[in-house]
Amino acid sequence: MKVVILAGGFGTRISEESQFKPKPMIEIGGKPILWHIMKEYSYYGFNEFIICAGYMQHVIKEWFADYFLHNSDITFDFTKGRDDMIIHNQHCEPWKVTVVDTGLNTMTGGRIKRVAPYVGNEPFMMTYGDGVCDVDIGKLVEYHQSHGKIATLTAVILEQEKGVLDIGGDNAVKSFREKSRTDGAPINAGYMVLNPEIFDYIEGDNTIFERGPLEKLAAEGQLMSYMHRGYWQCMDTKREKDMLERLLEHGSAPWKKWKD
Repeated sequence: MKVVILAGGFGTRISEESQFKPKPMIEIGGKPILWHIMKEYSYYGFNEFIICAGYMQHVIKEWFADYFLHNSDITFDFTKGRDDMIIHNQHCEPWKVTVVDTGLNTMTGGRIKRVAPYVGNEPFMMTYGDGVCDVDIGKLVEYHQSHGKIATLTAVILEQEKGVLDIGGDNAVKSFREKSRTDGAPINAGYMVLNPEIFDYIEGDNTIFERGPLEKLAAEGQLMSYMHRGYWQCMDTKREKDMLERLLEHGSAPWKKWKD
């Protein structure tokens, strides 16, 4: 199953660094948060990624272009009058990464719609490129496959301004709206599993995925929630970045299940 990651926004609330690179490429622990998210999926055996790039998309492409080189032991041999490169050991993950320029000002739904040809006619996972989580992705996929609906999202309860979910007793999402800080309802943490029918709910570049498509799915009873009571944190601000950095420094990052 492929993993689609939204990585095209401007990241204006963390402009201290996003003026130089896309927010998903801002580093925590010496690696972009995008890399951490991909490592989460890879831990559960999902290694094929489609990156929905936009703002400064060349930075993402160049980082992956150099990734193999930077994670290998290499001899550069110029003695024969040419550049012979001998790879001794490489320490890269078994990833297949497709980086797609989905436009500078395209909305979230539009970005997903643009990568439909790369996804194909099969279920896929989708998440945002600015948050980490310790959800069991294997169980999330199993849950999605068990209920037969079009979409499943991961729901967490946090005091943050994200999309509020009204969840019924059968775990079906009844409605979807914006959240206020005084609202203790579950929020949308991303980490979704989507059937290919989702593309029919997205009109084009101006579609905000969290509004029209998710609201319509909820109204039709096609949006289910996977309740996650563990860790989830987005990186919207410098303060949140520093908090994630401290967790990594102290060896207590909940999302880091892989070994170095």
